[in-house]
Amino acid sequence: TPYQLIRVSLQSAASRTTLKYIRGGLMIFNSTKFILIFLPTVFFVYFTLNRLRFITAGKAWLVVASLIFYGYWSVAFIPLLLLSITVNYFIGHRLASREKTSNQRPSKTILAVGISLNLILLAYFKYTNFFIDNINTLTSTNLFIEQIALPLGISFYTFTQIAFLVDCYRKLAKEFSFINYALFVTFFPHLIAGPILHHKEMMSQFQSRWTLVVRSRNVWMGLFVFSIGLFKKVMIA
Repeated sequence: TPYQLIRVSLQSAASRTTLKYIRGGLMIFNSTKFILIFLPTVFFVYFTLNRLRFITAGKAWLVVASLIFYGYWSVAFIPLLLLSITVNYFIGHRLASREKTSNQRPSKTILAVGISLNLILLAYFKYTNFFIDNINTLTSTNLFIEQIALPLGISFYTFTQIAFLVDCYRKLAKEFSFINYALFVTFFPHLIAGPILHHKEMMSQFQSRWTLVVRSRNVWMGLFVFSIGLFKKVMIA
């Protein structure tokens, strides 16, 4: 019955949510370990490397720090994230490197394959249990599969990379360093909570020389905005 379908769906969603959080703790933005340990460490190491003119190393450090941030929940899904980044990077590079011609069919095929791979990955983790539970309810069968834990932030980093592939197809993405791309996808402030970003919106900030050194105005503005968000999270949400 429709009631049974709704009940089973809710139970399946609840099970996935529970699995998502029991794999490990979350380093959420209002936690003391994030505010007092993780964020200051990332800040000082990044700007120290920049001051020593190790610019690429600074970006690599942000990638590593973001993976640590993500892996604090569960290291088991870091390989999946890295695989997704690698595959999408090469597909995007292939799309962007193709010359603009009157025949765009090969590029459209590559784009369609890239988008399909991303959506299949997302659908597998988000909806496999849901469909099996409902098939069992409708057909009175007993199909079984281990509960699939939903990787943290998979929707955000999947759709962010789909947007990147579309930008590559439209020749809007101009920069193709793998370190920069990995930073674009994994940067911890948006990795698990969004928003979905376009490549050009973020990478231009890391390419600007004004972001390579500590500027007191930027620090105070950042602390002010962070404090507003922290107040809303702790006192309202």
